[in-house]
Amino acid sequence: MTRRTERLNQLIQNEISDLLRKNVNDPRLSGLISVTRVSTTDDMRNAKIFISALADTAIKEEILKGFASASGYLRRELAHRLNLRVTPELSFHFDDSIERGVNLVSLIERMAAFDKTEEPGGHKRHTQHK
Repeated sequence: MTRRTERLNQLIQNEISDLLRKNVNDPRLSGLISVTRVSTTDDMRNAKIFISALADTAIKEEILKGFASASGYLRRELAHRLNLRVTPELSFHFDDSIERGVNLVSLIERMAAFDKTEEPGGHKRHTQHK
């Protein structure tokens, strides 16, 4: 990825985050939603916007519908704010890396707790309860 593409990705991420906070009135997009990263194609005609939200699957589907509805507005605002020759088409995707990280930490903690109950020879310790 070129330095220009990285800079454009960061600009798009910042502007969409700002637009979500200040200008978008869709109730589906009013919750705690974060733009986690942006990835534009080499020709800069398409941009994948990765978002994160603490919500269940049904609400996430509504959030994606909200973004689909607001994508034209967001694209127009990006064109106005960034003054690009070509403003990329926007597509929105959920970034599940945070959820995967939380699950991984939970798994590690469970394994660590399990290891504490075993003796070095692989035998389980018997604890006496008083």
